[in-house]
Amino acid sequence: MENQNQNENQMNIELSEEIALGVYSNLAIITHSPAEFVCDFVQMMPGMPKGKVRSRIIMTPENTKRFMKALIENVQKYEQNFGAINDGDLPNMPPMNFGTPNTMA
Repeated sequence: MENQNQNENQMNIELSEEIALGVYSNLAIITHSPAEFVCDFVQMMPGMPKGKVRSRIIMTPENTKRFMKALIENVQKYEQNFGAINDGDLPNMPPMNFGTPNTMA
């Protein structure tokens, strides 16, 4: 019976080759409205005055909170395995959620 419950909890998720390559981001801009959170993942290149949004993810507030909890859990697991992540002496970049206006739904 336990094996049947495990099978019921499994999902089939398709991952295309293009998406599997991923995109590099070194800045995230997060805005929100009452209905959604918008996360723009940006690539900033050294010496360049302008960055480029590489991906935009739009989530409900509930899914955003689930995602936040999952990130916290995974950072904790990472640090248990590999040591603390140094976040004190990062390059002179704006914070991940620097003062952008809220989006309007």
